[in-house]
Amino acid sequence: MTTTPDVWTVASVADAARTRAALDRIATDGGAPTLERARFLTSLTARLRHCLSQGGEWDLLLHIRRTTAEQDGRLDVLLRPAGSSVPGRDDGPTLTCPLPHPPDQGGLRVGMPLPEALLRADENTAAVLSLLDEKDGTVRLHREELHQTNQGVLALHTGLEAAALAQRDLLEAERTARAEAERARRLLTFLADASAAITASLSPAAILRHLSGMLVPDYAEHLDVWLFDEECEYEEHEEHEEHEEHDDGHAHRAREHSAAAVVAARTGRPQHAAAHPGALPGMDDLPPSVLSPQRPLLAIPLVAHRLLGVLTLTAPGPRFDADTSLMLVELARRVGIALDNARRYEQYRDTAEALQRAQLTDLPTPPGLLLAARYLPATRGMNIGGDWYDAFLQPDGSLLAVIGDATGHGLHAAVVMGQLRTALRAYAVGNNSPGEILTHLHRMLRHLQPELYATAVIARFRPGEPEVVWASAGHPPPVVRDTDGTVRVLDAKPGVMLGIPVPYVYADHRADLPTGSSLVLYTDGLVERRARGIDPGIERLGRALGTLSTAELEQDLDAAADALLKPLLHDSERDDDVCLLLCHTVTPTGQEPPREAYRSLPRSEPPGSPPSRGSVEATRREGGCRESP
Repeated sequence: MTTTPDVWTVASVADAARTRAALDRIATDGGAPTLERARFLTSLTARLRHCLSQGGEWDLLLHIRRTTAEQDGRLDVLLRPAGSSVPGRDDGPTLTCPLPHPPDQGGLRVGMPLPEALLRADENTAAVLSLLDEKDGTVRLHREELHQTNQGVLALHTGLEAAALAQRDLLEAERTARAEAERARRLLTFLADASAAITASLSPAAILRHLSGMLVPDYAEHLDVWLFDEECEYEEHEEHEEHEEHDDGHAHRAREHSAAAVVAARTGRPQHAAAHPGALPGMDDLPPSVLSPQRPLLAIPLVAHRLLGVLTLTAPGPRFDADTSLMLVELARRVGIALDNARRYEQYRDTAEALQRAQLTDLPTPPGLLLAARYLPATRGMNIGGDWYDAFLQPDGSLLAVIGDATGHGLHAAVVMGQLRTALRAYAVGNNSPGEILTHLHRMLRHLQPELYATAVIARFRPGEPEVVWASAGHPPPVVRDTDGTVRVLDAKPGVMLGIPVPYVYADHRADLPTGSSLVLYTDGLVERRARGIDPGIERLGRALGTLSTAELEQDLDAAADALLKPLLHDSERDDDVCLLLCHTVTPTGQEPPREAYRSLPRSEPPGSPPSRGSVEATRREGGCRESP
């Protein structure tokens, strides 16, 4: 609700003062807040001064707007020149003061005495000052709170910065730890791979080649191995040599070893030779080596049951670090064990091979039958000593051709093979048939050698009979070439292996073998391959036998034996012994020309290669034998 505006005339300072006092009372009665009332009166005073400075009379229009649902109550004041319907451009906007409740209507035109108005003005000022003091206290409180907040923020920032630094240090420590762990993992992986590589071989030379290939150039610039029991030593680069004067006055070539290697050999402790101490764990520091003044050296003893030698490594960079040196010391320990195992294996293998060869049979020369035999020891692993062949005459004139394979390998297998060979010959003295001989052998093994097993085939040839009697104890079947060149496998069901802990009687089998026919006995090392089994190998043997003509067989049976071996061994890993006994029937003659009976080939040469050191070649010359030069 809006009341009709009142118009007051202001023409003098006194009018202005009374007007101000009257409006002050209206605002006070209407409950205007102290601060709003002071602002209103201050603005009104300034407006009245402005009007009086302009001169003339002025109309003051007073509107009291009551509180409604749409608006709050307020007091509106407008100044304009007297007689004008609109305010002037410089008279300013309407002044407003909030009125929470309506003022006393009877006091709208009752003026306030000037002295009272002055005192009233001081009260307003005091109220404003009191309000200002209150606000000032609030401001101070807020300022203190702000200060405390700032201090807290600074402390928080300091804490956050410290936390950030700590987190950065932790991240750096984590990265360092991860890097060290990864490096340790790489070293352990390398050590495991290197150990697997060096222990996979039983050849000292191969072990040292593997060692050089793994260490150079990542872990060593140069590698030298000084083995005390070897005539020749291994060096990764060209050997260093010097000439020494001996008592006889002649100059001899000698290997030059670093002082660190000599000290390591004398003390049995790893040595580190460099311009500056390395302080490496478990190592003694020495001055730099004259052989490598710019790069550090590590001289590490190779130890197994005894001191075998010294491994000397030249650093690939300016120094060896602690972790790498520890890994190299451990690798050297494993290399020493691998070298010792390889040497023991070679001694063991050479003994078994020597024993095996010493027991090989000088083939007989019966009328009407040509014989050729081959024994090839395995070139890999310990699979030597279990295979054997034999051929001998029974008292009744029959010839027994035998081939067998004892379980186990090495020296023990060679000894057992000799026992089986001796027992078989003993049982054959009574003119027993092949099946009866195998039955006796089986009974003997069951009672005297319960943990030994063997396979064998025995074939009996009688003069004038166009057949062969044979028996098998779990052995690969014999292969026959007939006179017309056709090949057949004698695949009658074989008996059980010799020594199996069950009673067994072996049966004799008969097969036609007219003059001009051939019978091949062999061991599984000739035909068996891990990836393909034994049957494909037997088929290959049959094809190779079928390619031989009767003339080739009768002119040179040893060459025919080599021709059988060649296609079967070219893809062999040679991880098992190979025995072959080739029998060819001919028409008996009064005197056969001398011919070679068998040849044992060296372990690394294919059939047909010239004999090398370690090969044995024996020829039949009127029942005798000789060793080739």
